[in-house]
Amino acid sequence: MALFDRLKDQAKNLQQQAQGRGATTGGQGHGGSRGGGSRAQLVGVLKTQLGSLKAELKSGAYRDASMAMCALVAAADGQVDASEMQQMESLILSNEVLQNFPPEQLRQRFHKHVDLLTRNFPQGKAEALQEIAKAAKKPTEARAVVQTGIVIAGADGHFSQAEQAILREACATLGLQPAEFQL
Repeated sequence: MALFDRLKDQAKNLQQQAQGRGATTGGQGHGGSRGGGSRAQLVGVLKTQLGSLKAELKSGAYRDASMAMCALVAAADGQVDASEMQQMESLILSNEVLQNFPPEQLRQRFHKHVDLLTRNFPQGKAEALQEIAKAAKKPTEARAVVQTGIVIAGADGHFSQAEQAILREACATLGLQPAEFQL
């Protein structure tokens, strides 16, 4: 538990630093730029935190919830084109923590959710959130699922409002406060 507390303190310190700088941006955070560099720093810190938890994040619940989260992030705007699918799959397969799992398992679960989301977004979203909810039993995994979503969403340097909304819904599903993740 001490490791998690230390990581949480690091994230909180970064959040406070970002808020201090964000005061000069005129509150433009909802468009995804919220102090530009601070978002990139947050993604970097979350990536590091996830890497330090790699040994703990080996459960099927984390794997499945993370793939549902990645699919929701990919489809946040209501559509996923082939190039976006390829880019997202590349990000998933290169993610240090997700390398705990066989690539084919990750692909299969990711594509299953994306297919549902593109066929019937409300139904696919409901099923993805049910999968995400399974990680709520373990707080470390629950936070890691949201962190994974943020890392994947932030990989292109931009957080859309739709991505932020999906991430906030995932937080609610997991019983986490969006503010903990600057959402």
